[in-house]
Amino acid sequence: MLNAPLIDPVIFSLGPLHVRWYGLMYILAFAAAYFLVRYQARKFSWPEMEKQLDNLLFTLILGVIVGARIGYALFYNLDYFLAHPLEVFATWQGGMSFHGGCIGVLVTGWLYCRHYKLDYWKGADLFAVAVPVGLGLGRIGNFINHELYGRVTELPWGMIFPVAGPLPRHPSQLYEAFFEGLVLFAILWLVKKKPWSLQSSWPHGSIFTLFLILYGFFRFMIEFVREPDAHLGTVFLFMTTGQVLSSVMIIIGVVIFIARRAGRIKTDRFADQLG
Repeated sequence: MLNAPLIDPVIFSLGPLHVRWYGLMYILAFAAAYFLVRYQARKFSWPEMEKQLDNLLFTLILGVIVGARIGYALFYNLDYFLAHPLEVFATWQGGMSFHGGCIGVLVTGWLYCRHYKLDYWKGADLFAVAVPVGLGLGRIGNFINHELYGRVTELPWGMIFPVAGPLPRHPSQLYEAFFEGLVLFAILWLVKKKPWSLQSSWPHGSIFTLFLILYGFFRFMIEFVREPDAHLGTVFLFMTTGQVLSSVMIIIGVVIFIARRAGRIKTDRFADQLG
């Protein structure tokens, strides 16, 4: 049994301005996304993405923040926000949904790529590789804040989170940081070049769909040891809200991969016929 480290969530203060670890994790995540996407755009010779990266990333940052907040309101606390609609804008009070942020990024990214005539699926692949870094950093921020902790456990690495009572719990934030962050990044980084190879059977969008499938799987499994939201519990059969949304992610990822793969096969056959 371990005690969760007591780390002040505020790094330092300047008058009324408080710089928090969780906010720093967001900044580091966006910086990592910028450099990783720029590196890939150069490696795979996509100068159009390099030129648009600054503006595109800014657009995606807005999408993830707005989407995460609206997603939290819709998926996790709809009744409360229907009664207090103006508090949707009170992001400083906490409450952000990864799945909502994902939807926000996909929508704003699609609109941006359509407007500036960028290949959406190529861009989705580049950014999908970078996202796990932000996920891992975000979960470390959750751990520092003693939030999103796990269920009670008797395992020797169970941790006591003072805000959750005297019983040891799974440090589920660290599980997520490891699997949704480090492991997922390592897998995507190893296969990132496949859609860019002329000989590959992986169409553009494959890395993105692999991200959806693997993140959904990791999140679904870890939810079994993560403490459900007290006001929600299980919402469908044995599943929590996070598991339901992660299941949808997996299904969408599989469907998109099959559709993209079928499109690649059809295109290749047509090219062979012309040849």
